[in-house]
Amino acid sequence: MSEERGGPAPSHTPEFLARRDEARRKLDELTGAKDGDAKDRKTWFETVYRQAKGDAAAVPWADLEPKQALNDWLANRPGRGATALDVACGLGDNAEALSNAGYRTTAFDLAAEAISWSRRRFEKSAVDYVVGDLFSLPSDWRNAFELVHECYTLQALKEPMRSEAMDVLAGLVAPGGTLLLISRSRLEGADAKGPPWPLEPSEWRGFEDRGLRLVGESLYDVVRPDRVIPHVLVEFRRA
Repeated sequence: MSEERGGPAPSHTPEFLARRDEARRKLDELTGAKDGDAKDRKTWFETVYRQAKGDAAAVPWADLEPKQALNDWLANRPGRGATALDVACGLGDNAEALSNAGYRTTAFDLAAEAISWSRRRFEKSAVDYVVGDLFSLPSDWRNAFELVHECYTLQALKEPMRSEAMDVLAGLVAPGGTLLLISRSRLEGADAKGPPWPLEPSEWRGFEDRGLRLVGESLYDVVRPDRVIPHVLVEFRRA
């Protein structure tokens, strides 16, 4: 079941969700799903998109619409031509929201199929979709973006990759720029059985040790038919 074009998100019917759960069970059994080094994780993400064969239900994190928390944040923060980077963009919905809000948006993902899929869905997009590895980004991206949007990447990584990723993300933010983080959250000290591994407050506040200042923090719940998932949206700024 293919979803190649932009447009309204499909209704997440019981049939869609059942296919998603079945795909997740199979993917969780592959090497790199729950542990492994950066190479293992890269291979796993590439396998997710390759095996999906155009079916968004087989990509567990693909909603085919921007995150509502991002839409709400953008509503009062028009880009007016500012540069933005969408980290690990997946199928492109959040990147398109940034672009539609007036940001000159670059979006990258380490899975080439994810980038190809995004380009097919949004053929006339102004977003610059590129294949890229968070741990090996172009040197001229450092301190280059007025808005860096990170959604669900950190929660997909365990230590030490999580801390390494935070170092990279902080280094992408331009002077005076903003890092916007959206993630599943958990109480400090609570167990995390992943993937994904929700972030604790002490973890996301670790960006303050990386030259960024915390300017906003909002906890909220995402309600699914079968569960309620705690989330956090955090805004940081570089002096």
